[in-house]
Amino acid sequence: MSELVRSAEVIAAEIRSIDAQTREIVLRSAIEIGNRLNEAKELVAHGEWGPWLDANVHYSQSTANNFMRIAEEYGSNFQAIENLTYTKALALLGVPADEREQFAQENDVDNMSARELQQTIKEKKQLEKELKKIQQAAEKDRKEREALAEQVAKLQTELADAKILGDAEEAQKLQDALAEAQEKVKKLEKDLKAKPIDVPAVVEVIPPNVEKELAELRTLAAQPSNETLTKFKVQFEGLGAHFRDLLATLAKIKTADPETYEKYKGAVLRLIGKMEDVI
Repeated sequence: MSELVRSAEVIAAEIRSIDAQTREIVLRSAIEIGNRLNEAKELVAHGEWGPWLDANVHYSQSTANNFMRIAEEYGSNFQAIENLTYTKALALLGVPADEREQFAQENDVDNMSARELQQTIKEKKQLEKELKKIQQAAEKDRKEREALAEQVAKLQTELADAKILGDAEEAQKLQDALAEAQEKVKKLEKDLKAKPIDVPAVVEVIPPNVEKELAELRTLAAQPSNETLTKFKVQFEGLGAHFRDLLATLAKIKTADPETYEKYKGAVLRLIGKMEDVI
């Protein structure tokens, strides 16, 4: 009886099966080792952990920490990493636990190499860092603009009181101070009009309903009404200014690295979506 000849496809399927089994064994072993290292660390005297590792398991503290984190993060949710290599599971720890599932779906982590995953996570952290800077600058600017709006409202009230009391000298001082504050407001208005709010670098075509909402906001921001509207106006101007800066940065990224631009563009669109949900 002649020996059965196996096809290349069958051999490939066997290799994939063995590879998957090997990955699972490695990951489950890492979790089990991590669990035992966590248990041992509770029993080892303070300051003796490094020597204990060297004498008993020959792991560096860095390697031991990786095993321990793998166990802590994935021990009760192995399904989250069952299709990943150990290196990719370790890299994914760089993403907050509550964001990992969405991150994995949006970036097709299963089909990435470990190096690609590490680079993507690095880019994500860099973008978050840049966005945090923008948010901090926007918050600082918002407080400054809010203070200016409050100053204008206060001066208007004090000026009205001075006129009622017939204090001409005090009224003149207040009038000068109010004129100076209003000049600053005019400058802010001029800066905003010189750079109208626009989002072509992120959304090629603005939906009509969104454009309508933006137009309504611009109209509201331009109305010289009460103190609340004044506050809204300067806050809206600050948000627009920082958003334009973000778009300018995105445009530079698009020119230098279109692939990275698409990732950052997606992050910005998600942020806009969250803002829209809140409003």
